[in-house]
Amino acid sequence: MSVPNSERHGRLSRLHKISAATGAAAVGVTAFAFTVVPGQKSSGSVTAGSEMAAKPVALQAAADSPAEQKASIDAQTSAADDRARADAKAEARKKAEARAKARHEAAVKADRERERELAASRSAERSKTTSPSGSPKQIARQLIGDESQFQCFSQIVERESGWDVHAQNPSGAYGLVQALPGSKMASAGPDWRNNAATQIKWGLGYMKDRYGSPCGAWSFWQSNNWY
Repeated sequence: MSVPNSERHGRLSRLHKISAATGAAAVGVTAFAFTVVPGQKSSGSVTAGSEMAAKPVALQAAADSPAEQKASIDAQTSAADDRARADAKAEARKKAEARAKARHEAAVKADRERERELAASRSAERSKTTSPSGSPKQIARQLIGDESQFQCFSQIVERESGWDVHAQNPSGAYGLVQALPGSKMASAGPDWRNNAATQIKWGLGYMKDRYGSPCGAWSFWQSNNWY
């Protein structure tokens, strides 16, 4: 029985469509199935008795990759956090060590300063308790301490007595500083007649009380030729 051309043409068109659809599906499967899955022939047909419905390898890898990537990211994040915490601890430890070092250095400096002050205080106490010695001029320098004040004191004594402990004036003035009367110097010590230190101590006290200092007394002396 002969088939009309129009009907034959319609059948061929349907066959072409089925073939095209089947081919597209085959191409899609081939794109994912790059390897032969056990239980399946290389041609793609399943062997007899095999009912494995194994996933294509590429599809399995695609399904697993998000979880693997997340685990990798989590591991990297955790490692970065650990490093950050370690760095922060190291920095905090370094700062604490620096603060401790600064406190130690400050304490050592304070201790040294206290030691210097104590040494100076002990030296001053020894100076007070130790009697000055030497010539009247040397004794005066030791008792006064300040060189400028000593020079002013020396200018007055040089003109009043010439540094003679026993210098005596007909008016009754006596000693290095020409106390009038000389017996006034007894307030500084009973040995005022012969002890240069006693006479100098009295003279310094007099100058301080009346003129504020030896230099104040010397300034007055220059204007009046007496003090």
